This record gives sequence, C-alpha cells and structure tokens, in this order.
Amino acid sequence: MKLALIRSAYMSLRAHQVRPGSRFTGFSRRCLPIGITSSRLSLRAASATSSTGTNPKLTGNFGVQSQKGDESDYDNHVRKVVQSTREAIVTLQKRNPAIQPLLAILQAGEDDSMLEINKKMAVKIGLNITQICLVKECSEDDIVEELLKLNDDPKVHGIYLHLPPASITSRVLNTLKPEKDIEGISDLNMGRLIRGDLSKGFVPPLASAVLDLLENHDTPLEGKTVLLVGGEGPLQLAVQCLIERSGMVTLKSHWSSKSLQAQVMQADAVVLLDVGNMYVPPTWIRPGAAIIYCKPALEKDENAFGLSSKSGLESLTAAYRTQNVVRSCSRWLKGQEYRPWHLSSLKLQPLTPVPSDLEISRAQIPKPVDQLAEEIGLLPEELEAYGRSKAKVRLSVLERLQSQPNGKYILVAGITPTPLGEGKSTVTVGLVQALSAHLRLNSFACLRQPSQGPTFGVKGGAAGGGYAQVIPMEEFNLHLTGDIHAITAANNLVAAAIDARMLHEATQSDKALFNRLVPSVNGVRKFSPIQISRLQRLGIRKTDPASLTPEEINAFVRLDLDPSKITWQRVVDTNDRFLRKITVGQASSEKGQIRETGFDIAVASEIMAILALADSLGDMKNRLARMVVGTSRSGQPITAEDLGVSGALAVLMKDAIKPTLMQTLEGTPVFVHAGPFANIAHGNSSVLADKLALKLVGQDGFVVTEAGFGADIGMEKFFNIKCRASGLRPSVVVLVATVRALKMHGGGPNVSAGAPLPREYTDENLSLVAGGCRSNLRKQIQIAHLFGVPVVVAVNVFKTDTQAEIDLVCQIAKECGASDALPCNHWAQGGRGCSELAQAVKEAASKPSDYQFLYNTEMSIVEKIRTIAQRVYGADDIELSPEAKTKTDYYHQQGYGSLPICMAKTHLSLSHMPDKKGAPTGFVLPIRDVRASIGAGFIYPLVGTMSTMPGLPTRPCFYDIDLDPVTEEITGLF
Repeated sequence: MKLALIRSAYMSLRAHQVRPGSRFTGFSRRCLPIGITSSRLSLRAASATSSTGTNPKLTGNFGVQSQKGDESDYDNHVRKVVQSTREAIVTLQKRNPAIQPLLAILQAGEDDSMLEINKKMAVKIGLNITQICLVKECSEDDIVEELLKLNDDPKVHGIYLHLPPASITSRVLNTLKPEKDIEGISDLNMGRLIRGDLSKGFVPPLASAVLDLLENHDTPLEGKTVLLVGGEGPLQLAVQCLIERSGMVTLKSHWSSKSLQAQVMQADAVVLLDVGNMYVPPTWIRPGAAIIYCKPALEKDENAFGLSSKSGLESLTAAYRTQNVVRSCSRWLKGQEYRPWHLSSLKLQPLTPVPSDLEISRAQIPKPVDQLAEEIGLLPEELEAYGRSKAKVRLSVLERLQSQPNGKYILVAGITPTPLGEGKSTVTVGLVQALSAHLRLNSFACLRQPSQGPTFGVKGGAAGGGYAQVIPMEEFNLHLTGDIHAITAANNLVAAAIDARMLHEATQSDKALFNRLVPSVNGVRKFSPIQISRLQRLGIRKTDPASLTPEEINAFVRLDLDPSKITWQRVVDTNDRFLRKITVGQASSEKGQIRETGFDIAVASEIMAILALADSLGDMKNRLARMVVGTSRSGQPITAEDLGVSGALAVLMKDAIKPTLMQTLEGTPVFVHAGPFANIAHGNSSVLADKLALKLVGQDGFVVTEAGFGADIGMEKFFNIKCRASGLRPSVVVLVATVRALKMHGGGPNVSAGAPLPREYTDENLSLVAGGCRSNLRKQIQIAHLFGVPVVVAVNVFKTDTQAEIDLVCQIAKECGASDALPCNHWAQGGRGCSELAQAVKEAASKPSDYQFLYNTEMSIVEKIRTIAQRVYGADDIELSPEAKTKTDYYHQQGYGSLPICMAKTHLSLSHMPDKKGAPTGFVLPIRDVRASIGAGFIYPLVGTMSTMPGLPTRPCFYDIDLDPVTEEITGLF
C-alpha cells in the first residue's frame, strides 16, 4: 500500500513539515502527540456580543460569521462542548495519569482542511491527533489494511474516515471497529442509535451539532416541524432519529422536489444536508425560522446565501467528534477493569454404567472458546484461538488486572502413589466443576500438559476421567497448542550448538574462528549484542572487534567445553528406551568428534522447568540464557548465552509461554500449561497460569492447581520451589486418597498392571484401611502441616469401596489433623459428586493460615537436602557419594549454593526404596549425585538411579488407538 503522508505532529503551536511517505514514531508506532495537553493549555474565554450590545438571536444561518450575534451564540455552543469534554479528560487522567485520548483521521489525498479544524479543537481540549493520508486513488484494500492497524492499536480511541462517499463501502464499514467508530456510521452503531441504546454506540458528531442548535433556538421547537432537505443515507437517518426523539416532527424533501419552496416556507426549521452548490433564497425562509447549512467549511461557495469560507458547523461538529473520542477512551478504560463473570454451565446427564472417558468427552459439546473467554472477563484482543475449543491467553492480562486482588489458591496433592491410582487430576477437575457449576463460585483449574510418551505408553492421559474431565480430551492429550514441540526444538537447538561449537573449535585457529564468529559485512565488522554480553562476562570492556588483543580473542572464541562434562542431552516426546545412551559424531565429516550422550523425554528438559517457573517473557529469556550446558576444561560453567543461542531460544518459546485456555465437561475454565515430571523435576503447572487465573477469578474466587505424585514429592517442591519463584501462598491443601491405595500402604499385596486385583482390594478390609491411614495418610498430612497450610482430605470413591471403609478413612484423617475429610463421587456424578468437598474447601480457605518454608535457602546445599530427607521423608540421615560431595562444593564455589533443592527420587515410596510402602523409618537416604538446573533455578540431588527416558511396555496403549478415515474420529485413546 502506498502511504503518501502521515501528518499530525504539532509541538507547541507550530506545525512541523513532514515529507510524503514518512511516519511518526513518537506517541506510538503510528502516532505522535500534538504536544499540547490540557495541563499546558489555558483556554481563553472569548466573549462575543452583537454590535448593538444585545444578546444575539439564533435565527437565520447558524454559524455564519456575517451575523455577529449568531456567531457569538454559535461560539457559546462550541465552548460548552469543549468545556465538558476537557472536564471529562481531567477526570480520566485522575484515574489514569498516563492515558491520552487519540483521534486518527484516515483520508485519501493530502487535503489538510479536516486536520486543521480538528487540530484546533484538539488543542483546546488536550487531545492527540494522528493523520494517515493515503494516495488519492487508494483502493478498498488499502483502506481496509490501514483500518485493521488502527483497530488493533490500543492507543487509538477514535477513527474518523475522511474519505469520498464511494470509498466508504460495506466492507470498509464492516472492518471499522464499532468501539472506535466515533462518527457512528457503522451498521452496528447506527442500529444502536435507532434503537435508542447509546451505552456502547456513538451519535454522529454532525447530527449532534444540528440537534444542539435546534434545541437552543430562541423559540422552543418542541412539537414544531423540521424539514430535512437532501442527504440520503446514515446522516439523514441519524438527524431524523435525534430530532424526533427530542419531540419535533420531521419532514423530508429533495433538492429536486417541485414543492421544495412551499415546504421550506411552512417549516419551523430547515436542515440542509449535502448542500453542494445548492442554496435556499432568503425569500423562502419565513420569519423566525431556523435554517442550518450542513456544508464543509472550507469548501467555498460565493453564491450560497450567507456563507463564507469560514461558515458552517465544522467547529461544533469537531467539538462533538472530540467528545466522542473521549467517550470512547473512557469506555476503553472501563473495559480494562476487572469484569465480573457470567459463566454459563454445561449440563451433565451422567449414565450408569459410566461410559469410557472418550465417549463421555465426545458426547459433550464444548462452548466456543471465545464465548468462554468473554464469560470469564477476558478481552477479545487477549485471546489467540487455536481452533474452536482452545486458545492461548496473552500475558497482557496480568498488566491489565495488576491492581485486582488475587483469589484463593488451592493445591491438590496425594498420598504416595500406587499402581492402583489416586485420581488427583479427576479430583482437581471435579472440584472446580463443583465450585463453579454448583456453588456458583468463580474457579479455575490449572493443570499440566501431558507428555505424549505416557499417552502412547502405559499411563494414558491426564485430562481427568469419567464425568470430571477437560474437553476435548483428545486435543488435551495430544499436541494441544504445540508447547512441548517448541521445547523439543529449543532443547535440540542447544544440543546442536554444543556439538557444532566443539567441532569448529577443534578444527580452526583462533583467527579463523574469530573471522567467522564476527564476520565483516560490507566492510564493517561488529559484535552482536549477545557477543558483547560474553565479552563483558569475560571482563573485556571493548566493543570494537579490531581492538581485541590475541589473548582476548582466544578467550572470546574458545569455550573449550570438556566432552566428558557436558550435561545437556537431546530430547524427544516419545518413550524410547534405546535412546537412553547413544554415540554421536561417527560420520567422517565430523572429523573424529565422537562422544557418548543420550536422549531424555521432552518434559524432562530444563527448558520445560523454566517455562513452568518463569513469571514473564523477560524472566524466561534471562533463565534460558543462564542454563549451564557443561563445563570447560578449566572448570568454568558454560551457558546457553556463551553459545550465543539464548536469543533464538526465546524466539522459539515466545508463544509457548502463553497458557492454553480450555474447559471442563461442565463448561468451567481450565488453564493447561507446562508439564515437568515430579520425580525428576518439580512437577507443577506454570506460575504464569496460576497468576493469570488468580487475577481472573477475583478476590472471592478459587484457583485449583495440582502437584505431581505424592505430597512428599510434588507438594514439597510446590512449596519450596514454585512458591518461592511466584511469591504466591496457598490457602488449602486437598489431599487425595483412595481406599484401594490405602490398603496397599496398610500391608496389602502387590499388584501388577493388567492382572486381576487380589481380594483384599475388592472385599471390605478395615484393618488394611486403618493401617494405610495411620501410616502414609498421617505422614502426608503432617508434611502439609510443616508448611502451615490446612488440609482437607478427599476420598476418591471407587465402586468396590464399602461405606464402612469410606467412613473409617474420613474418621482417621480428622484424627490425624485434617480440617475435614469427605468422600467424592465426581467420576460418576461430575461436579455434583464433589459439592461437599467444595464446601469444605471454601470453609477451610476462609480461615487464616501460617505459611512458612521448610528451609532457608542460605543454608548449605547438604543441610537443605538433609532437612528434606529427615522432616519430609522420615529418614534418619543422608549419605553423599564422593561425587555428590565434590559437586556440592563446586556449586557453592560457583555461587549456586543459595538455590532451592529439587529432589530426584522414586515417587513410589517416601524412602528411596520403591517397595517400601506406608511410612518407612530407620533408613539413610543415599545421594548418588548432585546436579544443577541454573536456568530453572534449583539444585537437584539424585537419589538412587533415576531414568529420564521412560520405555515402552510389552503392550503399549498405542495398540488400541486408531483413526476413522471417514469421520476423522479417534478411537481407543482411553
């Protein structure tokens, strides 16, 4: 598109000259303030009277300068509108000092008449103006393209289309955002005017000006006749609507009408629309009648009666135009405030027996995601839709709602997991369905995105189950919005950069490396910003490549990575045991740079942990830069920033940082974001998802998030790692337990996947239940109390449970210190089956808690590990291997000693021994190794042998998964 001119920058009262084709960049990307605000401008109150000193009569031609009285009265009208608009701006800026209303004029050609008129009015009021001048022969596409930019610019509050009538097509009007249509010409705004609903629309400024003059005529016109001449279209319709609503009677005529003279002579007032070269002889106007010419002020017509080059309604129209801009700005500010929820629930009709998860999910039609977003107070521009049922939510919500108090923060954890399952995800979903759909309280679930490894392996998905699910569950459990793929790409880019850098350093001289790392482009050699950062970390305060000494060049180009101390591995989101250890560099082209490495599953990448812990895009970028990928031969840590790759990683992750909005079976909102494992990472969904949700639910709402595995793993890391990073404090812990799992912790026999359950788990056995409650359940409640947070126990009911067993669990849980304990039937009944739990959580959250961390981060690494082992796991002590002891000393030396601890240990026992159920005691916890995720911000000790790449079982889940090529429906997913 050809832009001939953008003009509107006025510093003080003088206009700067702008060359055709130029753009301003002062006030915003496309706008620059005129430089005069209400605080700097003193509007002079000019008093104009007639030459006789008497008050003027509003008769004849309004706004005509040849009649001094009319001119004075007309000026009074303008001054009143200006004054009220200035007062409105002052009120706005008291609430938000940074706000500055902005009018954008979009026109064809370089005629400055409209800019001059509106500029003068803007100076009086304290308004900003930008002018976009397209070429005179601009196309409809040109106009639409420019309109879309103005629509999306939050600094623009009003758009005036100063275009030929033929250019204002239906497509152009449909493109113009109604909220910025301050001329009131779009179909929606015109419909609002006719219906009398002006709470969101605008009255056309010219129509307001005409009505103002008619209403202030010296003879009351109520009940009198007003003749409208010419002007077919929106303007005539708007004027007619306003006049009739004010109690006057309208008649319409055309310039070509043979009875025009008679109609004019009989009218009490005449409004001439689209005057053109037409005029009304003074002999046609009866005494005392009002006549208003609606003609462009700078369009000269010496033949028109009483008109001069300065006559017309332009000043009053411009005043009302600016008033509409300020009104639009005020509405925009109001729209930025917190919006109460208007959530419509989806109805459930549970069936017996309960169908498969996939059948239940497919039977419920989710709400369109834009409808869900509107119901929970998100703005359209804060949503990035991925199909019909899911969308990314922009982080700008946090800035918009920064003054909004947070809601209540609820953590769902569980007892130590068993192969029988506990159902934390189903409880999380059932709880928010109960809170929102049944108790009518705002609530949000924040869940981790599942890895496709377990989805196609043995565990299955993580969308919940039964009638407590996130839908569509196929989308939830598969690619979702591609976050894990972005992590895979970013992680493997780092791995490729490591091997490539080692190859190039091994095969090139310092000079050759330097010339390639800092190439000469068009005869100019300069460092990139990330290279300057490396120089500064090396203590080299130079920016000119030519000024570096040979020693400085050597330090700059040589990372000198030790191949045996590279800690970074490649990742893939598939359970592939044969990638656990591989050899790379065997091709002859790699010149002997052979080394052993391996693959982790994608969610084990440090980048996943960073995504989950970052609280902004800038924070994520800094964390990515700090990631340590290995150690140099001299013992110095080498970071992603040293490799020069951290900026590219931020680019790959820029969309992944936005949480994904979905919904439950009952239409309540869910954020799905990040998915670090809990045994090898910290096992929680993202900080950003929680922060966004806490703002959106409001002060009396609830955000329910889940910690992976048992309370000793996921919950401990939630408190000590995630809460430190976020600054958030939970109100309640919901501890999930099942009768079957408690029986195993109470001494029940082991079970195998796919094998029939022993009778101990299908028949009533109160002894085993009591044993599990008084060992594992009691210990997990105590762990939560270490952090000063109240506990509500949720008993996830299975059909094999007896009432006596359920009652016993609830009784012992309360004896062990739980605030309450209740059975939950959400799997079979949806939110209704979790209503009692929701009420208990609400009551517990209303009581004050005494939150505290388990340890001070300034303690030594060894003491922090010992504190977790003894107070959380119940160990007598810890035992560090020589390698682990060496690593802890090294991390202290490098300044990493104050980082929190993320224990990597089995999730199947409180101890390091997976077969030890209940609450083991009398053991020493062995620490085999200690590693660091500096970007994520924690030290992770390895307890025993921990695999970061799962394998596939003999019969993986993928045997049952298929696609119908006709209907495109997935079968056998779960």
